[in-house]
Amino acid sequence: MAGHSTEQADVIVVGGGLSGLVAATEIADSGKRVIVVDQEGEQSLGGQAFWSFGGLFLVNSPEQRRLGIKDSFELAMQDWLGTAGFDRDEDFWPRQWAEAYVAFAAGEKRDWLRAMGHRIFPVVGWAERGGYDAMGHGNSVPRFHVTWGTGPGIVEPFERRARDAAKSGRLIFKFRHRVDALSISNGTVDGVSGAILEADSVERGRSSSRTVVGEFALKAQAVIVASGGIGGNHDLVRANWPQRLGEPPKFMISGVPEHVDGRMIVITEKSGARLINRDRMWHYVEGIQNWSPIWPRHGIRILPGPSSMWFDATGTRLPAPLFPGSDTLGQLKYIMSTGYDYSWFILTQAIIKKEFALSGSEQNPDLTGKSWRMTLRRATNKGAPAPVEAFKSHGVDFIVRDKIEDLVAEMNKLAGNDLLKLDEIRMQIEARDREIANPYVKDAQVMNIHNARRYIGDKLIRTASPHRILDPAQGPLIAVKLNILTRKTLGGFETDLDSRVFGEEGQIIPGLYAVGEAAGFGGGGMHGYRSLEGTFLGGCLFSGRNAGRAAAKAVG
Repeated sequence: MAGHSTEQADVIVVGGGLSGLVAATEIADSGKRVIVVDQEGEQSLGGQAFWSFGGLFLVNSPEQRRLGIKDSFELAMQDWLGTAGFDRDEDFWPRQWAEAYVAFAAGEKRDWLRAMGHRIFPVVGWAERGGYDAMGHGNSVPRFHVTWGTGPGIVEPFERRARDAAKSGRLIFKFRHRVDALSISNGTVDGVSGAILEADSVERGRSSSRTVVGEFALKAQAVIVASGGIGGNHDLVRANWPQRLGEPPKFMISGVPEHVDGRMIVITEKSGARLINRDRMWHYVEGIQNWSPIWPRHGIRILPGPSSMWFDATGTRLPAPLFPGSDTLGQLKYIMSTGYDYSWFILTQAIIKKEFALSGSEQNPDLTGKSWRMTLRRATNKGAPAPVEAFKSHGVDFIVRDKIEDLVAEMNKLAGNDLLKLDEIRMQIEARDREIANPYVKDAQVMNIHNARRYIGDKLIRTASPHRILDPAQGPLIAVKLNILTRKTLGGFETDLDSRVFGEEGQIIPGLYAVGEAAGFGGGGMHGYRSLEGTFLGGCLFSGRNAGRAAAKAVG
């Protein structure tokens, strides 16, 4: 064993993900000395943001205006509050964070990023469309701005700033350093201690060695916890599963690597930090098992357009407004109420070609690689994007058949039961197909398709031309078994707008800050019960910036 190492800085940041990098670079830019501690290796710098699609929530942006989208702080705030549903005493600070964040998204966020070289894909996406009333859940207008370069493109400016600070000596990286405890002197958090893990060059995202080769202790005037959430720890997800969403799924797949396990959250809570809204979480229902996995139980989320028909495990079509892209947690609640933890898409080759995208930087080589030529092929290729076609060919959750009889038989075979009845599935599809030829319809999903095609961004690249599902010319038919995919922790440590953490007695804990997912993206849960999407990376940016600037000022 290598022995014991001790070092000192002005501030320690626990976690080298996006929020940690933002906080650390703000501190270093202020002239202070900061140490970034991370249990993973240097190859994992950037954390979960690296794997993301790079979506950012912006309000009244130039990209929106160019597409004819009229947005405002007032409309965005209406949507946020209708989505969040704040209703608890501990929602005081989360609501303060929500208002501050929406103002940030409507104000300096875009210019701040752009000054660092960040760029945005020109077509704005429309996520979480809701479908209730004007004050209910969902985005009234498209607000999902995709980073040109996806997740790596959002990490790059801050990694570059951090490495520049490291060259000047203001920032020190301590990779393979696992924090096991916070140190507290006279009620003030003043350092961390833990184990040094053996070097491991394992590929980013894969499970790394936990062999201990030494110990360390670091001292500072402040500690910022930026350790992420719990999505890789299914036992912890189930332990915190809210009753309002039914029983926890028996089978889940993971949208994050195994080391996103909530370990540092437990350590910080034991030190006296107040953890609130732990039952608020964000998991997707369109998860598919990765045919070429990187981490254990590796799943990918389908980002669907509006046209796929959605059936529960028994073969009943999901009710309005639970259409693709409308209400993630509404869909989750409905699916779990059926007694099963999976559902189905039925669609055509014409739909998958135009409407299927996969979340994740590695699943979007055109956008990630900043290739306009490859990106334009999305609109001109005969097939779906190559990663989607690869899942269609190799993914265990995909079934492709020419006839509905064969498709339903294979769906039952894959599920291991006979819940799906051919006549009932056919009847529902044919009823929908009779509606599709007429612009005046009563089928709410078909209305939704027509509404989507009124937006030029959807019509160009995200919505297939309306057609009958059972039209052989649009085939073959495709069924996709959809699994519950763990992803984000919406609750977290209660913080003020400087990201300072509150203790159990309601007092600020001197020297302790929390950011990103560990703080519920701000305040202990600025999203409330639901997200408008594009707001997770933004919450990391905003909370990391606030914490870095406040900590730098506090340490003199």
